Amino acid sequence: MKLSEYATFDAIGLAKLVERREVSPKELVQHTFQLIERLNPHLNAVAATFFEKAKEVVERSLPNGRFRGVPFLLKDNFSSVKNIPINMGSRFAQETTASANSELMNRFNRAGFITVGTTTTPEFAYSATTESILYGPTHNPWDIQLSPGGSSGGAAASVASGIVPLAHGNDGAGSIRIPAACTGLIGLKPTRGRIPTGPFRAEPLNGLAVDFALTKTVRDTAALLDCLCSPLPGSYSYVKPPSKLYEHIIKERVEPLKIAWTERLYNEFAVDEACITTLHEVVHLLENLGHVVVEDKPKVDVDLLQKAMLTIWTANIAHSIDQLAKKNKRKPNEHNLEPVIWRSYNYGKRVTASQLLEALQMNSDISYLVSKFFMDYDLFLTPTIAKEFIRIGELNANDCDISAEEWANMSFRYVPFTNLFNITGQPAISLPLGWTKNNKPIGMQFVAKFSDEKTLLQLAAQLERAKPWKNFVPNVHATNI
Repeated sequence: MKLSEYATFDAIGLAKLVERREVSPKELVQHTFQLIERLNPHLNAVAATFFEKAKEVVERSLPNGRFRGVPFLLKDNFSSVKNIPINMGSRFAQETTASANSELMNRFNRAGFITVGTTTTPEFAYSATTESILYGPTHNPWDIQLSPGGSSGGAAASVASGIVPLAHGNDGAGSIRIPAACTGLIGLKPTRGRIPTGPFRAEPLNGLAVDFALTKTVRDTAALLDCLCSPLPGSYSYVKPPSKLYEHIIKERVEPLKIAWTERLYNEFAVDEACITTLHEVVHLLENLGHVVVEDKPKVDVDLLQKAMLTIWTANIAHSIDQLAKKNKRKPNEHNLEPVIWRSYNYGKRVTASQLLEALQMNSDISYLVSKFFMDYDLFLTPTIAKEFIRIGELNANDCDISAEEWANMSFRYVPFTNLFNITGQPAISLPLGWTKNNKPIGMQFVAKFSDEKTLLQLAAQLERAKPWKNFVPNVHATNI
């Protein structure tokens, strides 16, 4: 198999080749490391590689999982992975290791993935771009002057360029969906409680964050969700899995749906014309597919939402840094933390228990309001981000003049569509359904009712057939070397 051939397959496709003995896991891992060597100098997307560990896994008997033999990358903020250094994109957190795997890491292993390395992330995953002092900026394979988004930007650039067919990501305010939109990928944020977070963490970011992956095809998305979504006994919260596999559900006929859509979730924030144009094209496509499409949106108090998000995020950043300080015997300061994170840490240290509880109550109030809106609709459609693209350096966490409040507001202007659904816990997906005049991808976000990944993935599969994106590849790609 040539490198260029390897990059044309999705994860299921590669696993089928392994199953039929047309290619070996060892050969796939070798291809992955060759592509990292050739493409990463242009992208700066892979933070660390584990050649010897991957070789050991290949030489052992791999589990007979759905993705047996497929190379895989972990985001550099994955909690609880045994004996693999996780840096959180931060000088302060460098070389942090865990003594045991989380249940999710065990499920990745049982699925048959071979972990070959980690991907870049902004410091403590607190940015809509991926530009840390520790790693430097990560570049978008469609145009290296642009950001691949954040905070799972390294994962997105690695998948979009063909280094791996899918990669782990997580999403606390849009961190899977935003980079998916920037790089022409599928980014699913599953329902809160769908993916286990234990046994070492109850609810990351007080329930805002969920782990999953960035993928190229809907069938990979569905099959991976099948591998990961069963409940973990003792979980603080979980969602009952469907009676049928998602991989089978996506092949079923899609019934006509009632779908709401909006150009602006909040009137205060501008949206680029290219995003609006793509939105209207998708609305027209949905109508042609037989769906009922209505312009409407939930009426959410954006000031309350921003206040709650700032309180929860900074409180959690402060807690994480203090926990790392104890574990690694380091003292946080302005020399080992980026300016925005240092200010966010100090802001979070001032958050009282009462203020945090008030923020969580705000989230509960917002969730009830949005759930009433979804009583009238099956799905809700928006652009994924408000910008046609984000240039490297536009969101600069190393700016000493930006306060914690200003950073949150700046980020929110770029990505005002995603974080509402981290609050409500609903499943949401970004799909590459549009292209700029310069042939760069534009993502559209669909949101379903709580725990209704079925409808979300069925529509995604229908749109993938109606408006396929698999033949679009970026400039920096395995097929171009």
